[in-house]
Amino acid sequence: MSDAMIRVPAEVRDRLAVIAESRGTSIRSLVQEFAETTLTAEERRERAERARAYMAEHFGVEVTDEESGAMGRKLREAFEQQQNAAA
Repeated sequence: MSDAMIRVPAEVRDRLAVIAESRGTSIRSLVQEFAETTLTAEERRERAERARAYMAEHFGVEVTDEESGAMGRKLREAFEQQQNAAA
C-alpha cells in the first residue's frame, strides 16, 4: 500500500495529534480508523434499507420513513444530552 499526503491546517494537525496521543495511537492510525469506520450517506441508506427489510421479513414490522426519521431525531437528541452531561 502506498502512502498519500493529506494537507490540513496546523490547528487540525495539532488536534489530531492530541486525540491520537490520548488514544495511544498515531495520527496515521486515527485517520485510517476514521476512513474505515465512517459510512457514506449511500452506505447509511443501504444499511437502513437492509434493516427495514430484515424487520419486515423476520418480525412483520414495516417502518415508515416518518417513523425512521423520528427515531433518528430521538437518537441524536439522546446522544447530544449524553455529550452535554459528560462535558
